Amino acid sequence: MSNEKNVKVLILGSGPAGLAAALYAARAELEPIVLTGMQLGGQAALTHTIENYPGFPEGVGGAQLGELFQKQAENFGAKVEFDMANEVDLSQRPYTVRTDSGEYKAETLIITTGANPLHLEIPGEVELTGRGVSYCATCDGWFFKDKKVVVVGGGDSAFEEALFITRYASSVTLIHRREEFRAGAILQNRAKEHPKMNFILNTVVTEAVGTDKLTSLKLKNVQTGEESSIETDGLFIFIGHSPNSQIFKGQVEMSDLGYILVNDKMETSVEGVYAAGEIADPHFRQVITSAGMGAAAAIQATRFLEEREAVHS
Repeated sequence: MSNEKNVKVLILGSGPAGLAAALYAARAELEPIVLTGMQLGGQAALTHTIENYPGFPEGVGGAQLGELFQKQAENFGAKVEFDMANEVDLSQRPYTVRTDSGEYKAETLIITTGANPLHLEIPGEVELTGRGVSYCATCDGWFFKDKKVVVVGGGDSAFEEALFITRYASSVTLIHRREEFRAGAILQNRAKEHPKMNFILNTVVTEAVGTDKLTSLKLKNVQTGEESSIETDGLFIFIGHSPNSQIFKGQVEMSDLGYILVNDKMETSVEGVYAAGEIADPHFRQVITSAGMGAAAAIQATRFLEEREAVHS
């Protein structure tokens, strides 16, 4: 391919992990290139206000924080390309990454392609996202002070997030499509004993209703087929995440759920390939933890390249 670029550090993804990695690699004078993927700034850029990132006591817009990350990385020489990786070959170094615009040969690769929350795929869900529909309690819970909230899900994350929202909301109704929850017993007991928590079982949400903001949900009992509705100010959906790891399948070690496995130095099973942020973190999923992982990956990539140069000099 004529449009081939050689690069010391190639970063896939432009969320907090990718841009923090770019900042550290750029300061090491490695001239990293960041391929933005579909969403510049990653999932964080879709969050209206981020109030738990240190240094912003008044909070900061998700998109604005992403722009600041990008500007800082670019100030030190990182290049951000609006491009998407379609195919990778990790069988030999330099690693090959094919994109919409050409081909990269990378001496090291930092994967920060993130994960997307699974959607209910119901009418009104997309239109009302950010207007009552949310996928992150730690991001948006505060906006529902003294309001009614519905949480959908039955696993640990659904219970953890529902309990977190009880700090703010006047009531939290957890809706689950089955009779039994998957969440751990301790979480279930805490939720069932909480005065603000209610439960609706064997039920699915079929529609999110509202024009400017969410006002109610349509429900259906999966056993009886009976339909009903519930008034609510918020709908939080926690039915799992899907890591954006498809193009790496069979090339790096992954968990059963498709998250890339890393050690405490962000190293994957392939030498010189690192992963950071939500692609390697199904647990914390915060801007600050993703940024920290990105910084660690870049520091490790820098050391890896230094050691190679020392051997060959």
